[in-house]
Amino acid sequence: MNPLDDPRATVEAVERATQAQRQLRDRAFKLDADSPLPPDRREAFTGLRYFPFDARYRFVVKLEPCPRTAIIETATTRPDDARRYRCAGVFRFTAEGVSCALLALTPDLGAPDAAPDLFVPFRDATAGKETYAAGRYLQLKRRGADEDEYVLDFNQAFNPYCAYGGNYSCPLPPPENRLPVPIRAGEKLPQR
Repeated sequence: MNPLDDPRATVEAVERATQAQRQLRDRAFKLDADSPLPPDRREAFTGLRYFPFDARYRFVVKLEPCPRTAIIETATTRPDDARRYRCAGVFRFTAEGVSCALLALTPDLGAPDAAPDLFVPFRDATAGKETYAAGRYLQLKRRGADEDEYVLDFNQAFNPYCAYGGNYSCPLPPPENRLPVPIRAGEKLPQR
């Protein structure tokens, strides 16, 4: 199992895997044809900016049932655009001494378990100062019905493509996913 998804992985293994993942992401941003960076910025690009790895922002959590209706409509970075998601559950954890909760979403594909990944958009107290103002994302592989432990690792938090310019429509975190604490882990504001 990938250390990033393994609740029992050592901190050292997770940190190594995080660094490797960041290097792959930097390479994709610089070289891939579908990079969100405008072509005129790719040559000078030296890498994304991240907070240092911090194991305090890696939580082993259980996916609890949704507290309300299963369908959630979220706004996007485009004024007249919205996306429909299903609530797959809620993750509860304590960060900076504060009890927090985040909804895990899946695209509304017509069936509750159709999507293979869980989408966790969030906004925290660093938004607009140290991190992208609209929020950041986590993406987790959905586990089997008999496996309810997930790794919610904010060191894996990434900016939506909208943070880099271009003509993207990026979902905004729902009100339930606005955290009152700073999460100084994962991707920072992009360099301009």
